Amino acid sequence: MTSSLTYRPSTSGTTASSNGINRQASLSSFPSTRVPSSHSNRPFPPLEKLPPVPKRSSTDSYTTRSTRSSIRHTPPRQATTRSSRKVRSQYPADSKDQHVEYILVASFDINEGCVMEHQYPTAISGDEQMLAELMLPDQAHARKEDWTIFFLHKDIGEGEEGLDSLNPPDPSQPNVHQENGEIGDNDGANEEQDVEGGEGPPLIYVLNLVNTKHDSNAKRFVASLPRSLDEKTEPSQRRCCESNGHLYKTFISAHIQTLEEYYKSPVPETLGTLYNAVNSMDLSLMPRLSMLERNILLASDTKDLFIEKFDQMIQQQMTGEANNIASPDSPQKSNIEMPTQRTKLATPRDTHEFECKVMYNSVPVPIKVPTAISPETVGDFSLIKLIQIFSHVHTTQPQPFALHTHLTTSGAFTHPIIVLINAILTQKRVIFLGHNRPSGEVAEAVLAACALASGGILRGFTRHAFPYTDLSKIDDLLNVPGFIAGVTNPTFANHPEWWDLLCDLPTGRMKISSRIEAAPFTAGLHNFQQQNPTFALSPTGLGGKDSASNDATGDTAFMEAVLSSIASRHGESVIRAKFRDLIHKFTRISAAFEESVYGASALYIGAAEADGGEHGVVGHGYVWPDDAARSRELGANVWRIEGWRNTRSYYALIQDLAVAWERKPIRSIDLAYQHDRLRSQKMSHDASGAIYLALAASVQTYDEVCQLLTVMPESNGGLFHVSLGLFHPDVRVRLAVVELLDRMVEHEAGRHFWAHLGRFAKLAYDRSKKASQKRMEQGSPPSENDEGFRLDSARVRTGMRTS
Repeated sequence: MTSSLTYRPSTSGTTASSNGINRQASLSSFPSTRVPSSHSNRPFPPLEKLPPVPKRSSTDSYTTRSTRSSIRHTPPRQATTRSSRKVRSQYPADSKDQHVEYILVASFDINEGCVMEHQYPTAISGDEQMLAELMLPDQAHARKEDWTIFFLHKDIGEGEEGLDSLNPPDPSQPNVHQENGEIGDNDGANEEQDVEGGEGPPLIYVLNLVNTKHDSNAKRFVASLPRSLDEKTEPSQRRCCESNGHLYKTFISAHIQTLEEYYKSPVPETLGTLYNAVNSMDLSLMPRLSMLERNILLASDTKDLFIEKFDQMIQQQMTGEANNIASPDSPQKSNIEMPTQRTKLATPRDTHEFECKVMYNSVPVPIKVPTAISPETVGDFSLIKLIQIFSHVHTTQPQPFALHTHLTTSGAFTHPIIVLINAILTQKRVIFLGHNRPSGEVAEAVLAACALASGGILRGFTRHAFPYTDLSKIDDLLNVPGFIAGVTNPTFANHPEWWDLLCDLPTGRMKISSRIEAAPFTAGLHNFQQQNPTFALSPTGLGGKDSASNDATGDTAFMEAVLSSIASRHGESVIRAKFRDLIHKFTRISAAFEESVYGASALYIGAAEADGGEHGVVGHGYVWPDDAARSRELGANVWRIEGWRNTRSYYALIQDLAVAWERKPIRSIDLAYQHDRLRSQKMSHDASGAIYLALAASVQTYDEVCQLLTVMPESNGGLFHVSLGLFHPDVRVRLAVVELLDRMVEHEAGRHFWAHLGRFAKLAYDRSKKASQKRMEQGSPPSENDEGFRLDSARVRTGMRTS
């Protein structure tokens, strides 16, 4: 029995009707085999007492604070302690969406082979044989229990509305109404839209548990059942590009119990019990976070981050229920079927997860649903486990790789995990082989690899991933460019023409295929070579003669830091944050490379605004300590950058960045660039002071504070580098930093960043604030060299004088 879930679950989207006739969906486990349009010809998309940590405000009173006008003399903005928007639910109580859309049962008969027994509540596809084969992996009879996960591609037909066809649209063509298998609805023109580009028709995510049971009348009988409803689709991403399908985390005991019940009574009604129990979950108190809020939550381990939103959800529901009691015949609620199981009105212990329960056969099954998820995160997997598998042998018994310009960016002894990331980024064919291992292990490795290369930033990998496949589907698999597949048959190892990188799980070795295609010498490589003749490109892919020994890419140091964190027993979230930083750095370096070689980059939108100097500072992009470091790092990454530039994830990122730009509350200053200058460059007092003044002038409202917090996560020091402005020699800068920190203290998320700030910085904050208040009490007029200095555009633009 298998439960499946689309990225945006919708019962109306599984079948379509025309003239009263229900048409059946056409599904395939493989994406379209059509020849995609050439990426290279497609144009880019448009471009003494420390201040305590304030306690969160109550749910029935919100405070606001008026602030001075911005340096552009626009109407005063209002800095609020929380977002002024009403908090929406990720799963409204009146939503018609289902948590699980189908439950399937398949079995193996010695005479008939794989047989589909039931599809509940309706048929998911007419090709029952294909589904049954996918649900029953090889050698399943040799294990009592096994599990797989696979994705079905829902095909939207052409020329016939509502009819599904065998071939999905070209995934290279953007569709802003669909993303990663999720079709958006319209909640109103004034609401923040979560659409960030699309990859084609929706996916259906199928999590499959196989349980072997022999009976006396047949040689073998195997039935499949949902192992767990691992992580459910983030409802806030119904129109967002930030994630793929997710399933709930729940106890397997309920599903095993369902299987036992099915053995006793193999009828659809038995499946209906589980189907109704799961879909009756009440998730209406899970708040829907904005894009900036999700990024902050994902990058933090703070347990009560954004707890105010959960409080507000409870308050809104209590108010709504009180209104319903006062008006029981309200037409707005009369036709809404409310869930039978109500969630306890209590805030969660960890805001990263929403706790709920499913009542199955009168037994409560606890469930935790992620509040925010990142792209390419599907199922339950461990990056730490994947890293350890391939790191141990490489450390104890290193073997050189066959050199390839896209993959071995640090020479023949490039770390295997870096080789894997390079292979996925440059869209190579990757196979995970687990001979004599459960199919669930290879599936978990595939899902972990997708998340590893995505870093929570890139997407487009899981759509072409096959967590488990076999020899019978090799012809279809080879038609998919840049696939990531998991197999258990050792025959794959003997066919290097089928793959570019083979990852052997039992041995912990990776092997680059002898049949892999050589990387082409592109115009970008030629231009870079002309601009930087001292960093002549070698055929091994190394930028310069000593790149491998000097670790110009930084990959060796990065993997050492990751392994050190694992050895120190840091958690999964810490490791994921490190790879997120790695991918983010790579995309920013790629943008700098394109601007250097091609004159402009589609990976950076708003360069003209950031260089306009509206807040007294200019500049954008990635920051290097000096020009020599810039040339050295670009030269070391040039091959894999060029290898990535014509991939699906590259064009998907361009779409996502275009949408993110439209949502940015601050566009006239590159916050990441200016913050990185404070972190990595030696600057004069005037230069650093201008940055602090610009940050204080531009970051005032709730969303603007969120945007600043996203560029300085706790893993990169948080507010530390901003707090250094409290020690600036110019008193005006110190005052500006105090005002900026005041907004942080009042902000829902900023107050947690303030709590992690060091005692020394808080003492400096307290001293500066007291001095400012004393001058105000004495009635001293504001002056340029005094705490009463006010920010305005003229003074910022003309520069500062050292006090």
